[in-house]
Amino acid sequence: MSSVATDQKKGSDPYSAGEQGLGYIFQPRFALYQALELPEDTAILIEKEDDLDFLESSGKKTLASLKHKAIGERLTDLSVDFWKSVNIWLTRYQANGRVESDYQFFLFTTSSVAPDSFLKFFLYGADTTKADPSLWQLTEDTLATSKAKSFTKIKALLSELTALEKEDFVSRITIIDCTPRIVDLPALIKSQKMRPIRPEHRDAVFERLEGWWNDLIIQMLCDPQSEPVYARDVSEKLFSFSEEYKDDNLPITFEDATPTDPIDASTDKRLFVSQLHHLNLSPSRIRNAILDYYRAFEQRSAWARQRLVGSEEITTYERRLTNEWERTKDALFDDALNAPIEDCSETELIAVGKKIYTWAETEAQKLAHLKIRARVTEPYVLRGSFQILANKRPYPTVYWHPQLLDRLSKAAGDTE
Repeated sequence: MSSVATDQKKGSDPYSAGEQGLGYIFQPRFALYQALELPEDTAILIEKEDDLDFLESSGKKTLASLKHKAIGERLTDLSVDFWKSVNIWLTRYQANGRVESDYQFFLFTTSSVAPDSFLKFFLYGADTTKADPSLWQLTEDTLATSKAKSFTKIKALLSELTALEKEDFVSRITIIDCTPRIVDLPALIKSQKMRPIRPEHRDAVFERLEGWWNDLIIQMLCDPQSEPVYARDVSEKLFSFSEEYKDDNLPITFEDATPTDPIDASTDKRLFVSQLHHLNLSPSRIRNAILDYYRAFEQRSAWARQRLVGSEEITTYERRLTNEWERTKDALFDDALNAPIEDCSETELIAVGKKIYTWAETEAQKLAHLKIRARVTEPYVLRGSFQILANKRPYPTVYWHPQLLDRLSKAAGDTE
């Protein structure tokens, strides 16, 4: 995992794990940033041979070590961060054919390389011809100046290489210093990779993209045998999320949501639930209605918070639902009831009420004009909106049992 230095500046807590914690969460966020930068056929692995592995379709593999350091830190000749990575890279280099291998090694660090350090020759684009007498000899000579036991293995691994192999090995190392810090990456992703998305929607799209990405990273870490993710997977997911914020669409984020409190249809006193009890519906069907209500209510609230829909659009949408329900109700009453409502049996009234409810539950969603927007097809939005209308008090905007309004009016009069 990426290492993090402890800030020992005056006033800091030497036992604080703040920087280390940032290092852990920096890894997936930086991986997401890189996934949006790399060619789309690049495979990405986490915690395999290094912090991050990037495998190109050509077979070339890049091992990346990540270092999220305290602000102001510098990388010097004997910085542990660099040599720990060299230890990993030497092991991989020897195990995979040395000169014949397709490996490249990158160190991404938020710190800067000290200007007087030989590590400046490893910086991207550096002129290595100025390394005297050579970069590999500078590397070996610098390592020899330390007597620390932590360098013993590195010295041994390096000594096993020929001069040609040493030169080849160090030529594969690149340091990218001053890498953006974890707090800077979201703004970079949104400004550089989300330009086709309206500025007011970029925060929401980024939040969803990173949530999906973090879930994917967790799966990869939990299953060492999992397949790599490809940069194109990230591009496709970003495109999919961005499409939901077009004028004819809305993001669907509550399709699997459930209430915090357990669902108990038998004790739920809300009007839309009571209506369904009047129809003698099964507990499972009522439970589904409660879920639809919850998901639609939370989804509509989320849209409102993000200013994706306004009250006028919701009002217009509910009016369309109400008008269609009214027409369907009248037609079903005419077709199913052979007498005035007051002369029909309870069995007949429940039967026609079930027909109206079944229409709202299964048939209404097939009508294009009943979608809140053209590309919003998730059924819970419409089903739950009917439940919201059926929950209006004192009298619901839509209802199922033909005598419900009369019974509510009578109950209100009796109460008074």
